[in-house]
Amino acid sequence: MATRGKGRSRRRPPVRQGMEHADTSAATLAEPLPMRGPAETRVSLIINAVERRVSIEPRVSLLDLLRERLNLTGTKKGCDHGACGACTVLVDGRRVLSCLTLAIACEGREVSTIESLAEGGELHPLQRAFITHDAFQCGYCTPGQLMSAVALLSEGHASNDAEIREWMSGNLCRCAAYPNIRAAIREVRDASGGNAGATD
Repeated sequence: MATRGKGRSRRRPPVRQGMEHADTSAATLAEPLPMRGPAETRVSLIINAVERRVSIEPRVSLLDLLRERLNLTGTKKGCDHGACGACTVLVDGRRVLSCLTLAIACEGREVSTIESLAEGGELHPLQRAFITHDAFQCGYCTPGQLMSAVALLSEGHASNDAEIREWMSGNLCRCAAYPNIRAAIREVRDASGGNAGATD
């Protein structure tokens, strides 16, 4: 009676098609693959009233351009998925989420960040109101809150608390300073005469 397996030749595993001559040595496998990506494109943006010319890949977000290339770190990276509003900036006066906006799409457009609010060492009225009403705690969301509030007032969406709450709903505050934020916005609204006669 034959012993199990005795005399049988061990079969080699089949060679995958196209791998007959592949070098699978440890040294070869350890070599990093060459980095490949879209070619950089030269773009011009007007950021905080200053023209900036940069070479960027088409896939670079406006947020990454501001923070990593232009050192404008006031704009914060929160969720990086457009859900928290911490990265809010203004493009041609309109609110955008810079983490979801391609920098190349802002070619020739005016971008305003939190760094543009204070002028000549003087805080913007909203910045002063945020301080007065303690409208921030950890402060991480504050740049986005301020930029959104600036646009909110210019859009005329601050007639009452319900409207302010609705039009600021894209900006989240994990410290829950929402009543203080609304109070700061109301102060600036009333001081500027915006939405006069409205009741809260």
